[in-house]
Amino acid sequence: QVQLVESGGGLVQAGGSLGLSCAVSGRTFLQYAMGWFRQAPGKEREFVTVIRWDGDSTVYADSVKGRFTISRDNAKHTVYLQMNSLKPEDTAVYYCALDLGVGTSPRARDYEYWGQGTQVTVSS
Repeated sequence: QVQLVESGGGLVQAGGSLGLSCAVSGRTFLQYAMGWFRQAPGKEREFVTVIRWDGDSTVYADSVKGRFTISRDNAKHTVYLQMNSLKPEDTAVYYCALDLGVGTSPRARDYEYWGQGTQVTVSS
């Protein structure tokens, strides 16, 4: 049983910052990519960012590039998402996901495990 638990969501004003964490527990894997996705009301889930198992490669959606930073601590089985210069359009439920592949896929279907999501609301 693998569990991904997100934390750190909340309400923030536009221009502010927020940090999310995602802890992986249960079965452990030697190599896995971790991604963040988000889903706004009435919209499809969209890719935000992904980090490779060794932390040496990251990919960002154009909409968050330069504002969001993904990182991971493999010793703690935790991935982080630092979000700066937040905009109202960043409002969504944010999900972390685990991909047992060795790449950095932006496709939701490549991820085997998902967290329950955490709400991020950015007020204007």
